[in-house]
Amino acid sequence: RTLWDSVILKGPRVMTKSPKLAFLKAKWHSEIVDQALLGFKQRLEKLQVIANVDVFDVPGAFELPLLAQNLANTVEYDAIIAAAFVVDGGIYRHDFVAQAVITGLMEVGTRTGVPVLSVSLTPHNFQSTDAHINFFKEHFVKKGAEAADAAIEILRVYDSIIKKPNARVVA
Repeated sequence: RTLWDSVILKGPRVMTKSPKLAFLKAKWHSEIVDQALLGFKQRLEKLQVIANVDVFDVPGAFELPLLAQNLANTVEYDAIIAAAFVVDGGIYRHDFVAQAVITGLMEVGTRTGVPVLSVSLTPHNFQSTDAHINFFKEHFVKKGAEAADAAIEILRVYDSIIKKPNARVVA
């Protein structure tokens, strides 16, 4: 089976199976991060993509790469999406955490061959005010929708590679 065989689109591009996607999200600032899942699901619905989306919550961003790796190793998922909001807590350098998370997620994809997409944002100046919280809630909806577009597009790309004779995909 190819990855693209697993995508169902209604309309001019009908497929036979739906992709199985894992959506991981950090609980830290969940009122903001959860909006990425909302945007992701809304975009899939708007695109008329029928997908099986399993949702996993982790305590914080730092736990995302290990869970992504364990899920990728199950070979059950066509793609994995990870969402987090890493902010400066004033005690440690949040940019180190953000870099570790993004690098870890990227390494999972390169080691396993399963596409791993990130909706992990690190704002420079976040304050827990209504204005900032509302701004980032809206922004995460948008980023979730962009992740849905990216997931579908990467499945298309993988399918075009896999269909070529003598193609080798990392797995």
